[in-house]
Amino acid sequence: MIGLFLGDTDFSEIVLKKIKKLKKKYFIIDFSKDNIFKKDVNSHRISIGKFGNIINLIKEKNSNKVLFAGKIAKPKFSSLRLDLKGIYYMPSVIKASKLGDAAIIKSIIKILDNEGIKVISSIYFNKELALKAGNYSKLKPNINELNSIKKGVVYFKKLKSLDHVQAIIVKNNSILATEGKQGTKKMLSKLNKNSNGILIKLPKPKQDLRMDLPTIGINTLKDCKKFGLKGIVLKSKQNIFLDKDKCINFANKNKIFIKII
Repeated sequence: MIGLFLGDTDFSEIVLKKIKKLKKKYFIIDFSKDNIFKKDVNSHRISIGKFGNIINLIKEKNSNKVLFAGKIAKPKFSSLRLDLKGIYYMPSVIKASKLGDAAIIKSIIKILDNEGIKVISSIYFNKELALKAGNYSKLKPNINELNSIKKGVVYFKKLKSLDHVQAIIVKNNSILATEGKQGTKKMLSKLNKNSNGILIKLPKPKQDLRMDLPTIGINTLKDCKKFGLKGIVLKSKQNIFLDKDKCINFANKNKIFIKII
């Protein structure tokens, strides 16, 4: 039986749909903001502070692996009710929360590892969402754009593992913008129209690839068009590409390249 820690965003629902299609036995620990999985008979709503309850549920279900999918927002720690394990583990979660939402999931994974519970990749059952190397659009980057992409890759390699940056904009061998805690959309909103930049989304150095992979979907492509971006670059097999066919059609129609390196 597989345990699913599900948060917000379409990705969590895509993972659940695939699990059902494969007829896998599962249970859900619903960490979404508005309890969006409450109608599923296998769903459990457990506070992030009740680590004892969470661990007991996993063991009661004889689950040999769990995965995380979707965004788990930072809880209001002052209002959380804690059980004994929650009291023990919560300081590490609170410390991690200061580094962003992804760091919260990472801290929970460490706790589960410590309890002997195996955490698998969020795309373990959805490998079709991670594209391999290649050009997926009719338009391809030119020599100048390829050099700018190389510049961006070098920038990523110099990042520290705790940096928030998972996305940057490059143009003419320069870094135009870098992602902050607010995410890619906020970074893009600060660009001038017709920026002619390239969006690069790569995992951070030494990132735990079981969760928080760089993700794009149709809304990302629409934002690229809105701010005049020339293309999108992702890392081979280290990405989550939602709405693939819609994105490729949109990219071709609007002369945006999609390159996986």
